[in-house]
Amino acid sequence: MSVVRVDHVSKDYLLGDQIVHALNDISLAVEPGVFLVIAGPSGSGKTTLLNLIGCIDRPTSGHIYIDDRDVSGMTADQLADLRLRSIGFVFQTFNLLPVLSAAENVEYPLLQRSEFGPIERRERVEHFLDVVGLADRMQNRPNQLSGGQRQRVAIARALAGSPRIVLADEPTANLDKRTGIGILKLMKRLNEVMKTTFIFSTHDRRVIDRADRLVQVEDGHIDALGIRRDGEWIMARVREEDEDDVGDSES
Repeated sequence: MSVVRVDHVSKDYLLGDQIVHALNDISLAVEPGVFLVIAGPSGSGKTTLLNLIGCIDRPTSGHIYIDDRDVSGMTADQLADLRLRSIGFVFQTFNLLPVLSAAENVEYPLLQRSEFGPIERRERVEHFLDVVGLADRMQNRPNQLSGGQRQRVAIARALAGSPRIVLADEPTANLDKRTGIGILKLMKRLNEVMKTTFIFSTHDRRVIDRADRLVQVEDGHIDALGIRRDGEWIMARVREEDEDDVGDSES
């Protein structure tokens, strides 16, 4: 069973009086527990695809399934509940609440989960901040933390509710090289230990090099799919016919 299935999805936006085709007839299945990267240049549609998988946006046509549940026709309240329980988010700008401590930021989404009482919330907060190496920074506010530490808080927050999927939109974009590599190593280790599915949107080669699945997107289409075996990518082209079109247009 796929944890995510995207079935013939297209997404259009109205920009002034122009219709922008952000995604065109995308189909994709994501297995549980993978470390998958959606890669492509700026404007390729990768962030749009990530937002659709995260139920932040709705497709213009087609269907999206999370754990075999069709989310395309869900109400706003149903989608909010699905995001709360099944999907964790890590953003390039961290999105931490500045007036809250690291512990309070991690706990904040859990306050909306009635099944977690005060004791379990505290245990989860302490556990996941320890997992990301911030047990001694629990009471620090975001402005008292480095960029890498803030991203670690965001990862702890994403994992604290035990989601099936963690979506990461350019998680290393605002970090220096050394810090970014440390964050990637941490997320890869968590993926391997916890078997949580990680789906990244990025054009960062460092992220791509640590993935075990690759989806290459360009101009709103999937160009190629890849799987890593023995350290090497095995790629399958999806739009072979477009190569001839490109060649013709350049000649």
